[in-house]
Amino acid sequence: MVLDYIIKGLLFILILGSIVLVHEGGHMLVAKKNGIAVKEFALGFGPRIVYREFNGTIYSLRLLPFGGACIFRGMDGEDSISPEVFGSAGVFARIATVVAGPFANFGLAFFLACFIIAAIGYDPAQIAGVLEGYPAAEAGLQKGDIIRKLDGHRIVVYRDISSYTFFFEGKSTDVEYERDGQICHTVISPKYSERDNRYLFGISGSMGRKKATPLQVFRYAAHEVYYWIDISYKSLGMIFQGRVTKDDVAGPVGIASAVGDTYDMAKEDGAYYVWLNMLNLTVLISANIGVMNLLPFPALDGGRLFFLLLEAVRRKRIDPEKEAMVHFAGVMVLLAFMIFVMFNDISKIFR
Repeated sequence: MVLDYIIKGLLFILILGSIVLVHEGGHMLVAKKNGIAVKEFALGFGPRIVYREFNGTIYSLRLLPFGGACIFRGMDGEDSISPEVFGSAGVFARIATVVAGPFANFGLAFFLACFIIAAIGYDPAQIAGVLEGYPAAEAGLQKGDIIRKLDGHRIVVYRDISSYTFFFEGKSTDVEYERDGQICHTVISPKYSERDNRYLFGISGSMGRKKATPLQVFRYAAHEVYYWIDISYKSLGMIFQGRVTKDDVAGPVGIASAVGDTYDMAKEDGAYYVWLNMLNLTVLISANIGVMNLLPFPALDGGRLFFLLLEAVRRKRIDPEKEAMVHFAGVMVLLAFMIFVMFNDISKIFR
């Protein structure tokens, strides 16, 4: 039991640490490539545990393993005379530096997804059967049919079907499918299931995973990243529609809980499947963090990108002091939100 908790803790630190390392490393590498000085590269928040200075940059490990920072010289207006400060670089160099972090997360997700697809293959959208009395059967779908499109949305893997029915709940849908090499069309109106508390097409599952060729590994790994990016953006839309509650949002504590639950489910199948499930969880979290950081909110990468795009259009920089004040306000809001999410995550553990 104690060993399990130690393993879960180490897995959580490894997953979150690798995601933060790649994100901040993306910022740092592009910044240095563009001649922008990096004052500190930090993993974690709070007091420094260990640190070392190398080539003018302090590399530090901090107490709380919940994030990190890549601090550029002049990021918030200081040292404005030095040629190596953030604000002295060209606007497109700064844009590249800011977006490098989120795109590094997408790159990590793709890299790990390649391992997963190579190991276990992909799940084509070929249905294993249909349930009697449900719309799919009534519309004429049969075992072995391959779903190609739902209302014009391209379907690549089986999970795309589940994602579509979740986000477009109850919507009558034009279905394009393939049977014996022929493309067919039909319309399905989902039926509400009281037992499942949601609308269903009545498809009973997929025909199983298929081994991927080397080229298919890259194709389906890219789709895996796209899938989680798409899910993240659509989930944000659900917040504004009032379809997401506070219990659907998770922070570091929630991630730690997810790591623990995933480990518990996979450990009986052996270390190999624990490894695969942890890779899959890392893909999900890394893609999600990339999306969240691109949101145009002050203090996030997307907030800084918004100001830089304004500068590119206006051909004149926004007043650094005013921009710094906006980002500081954003930091305060984000801190308050993180505290709320943390306490909510803790409360869910004890329910």
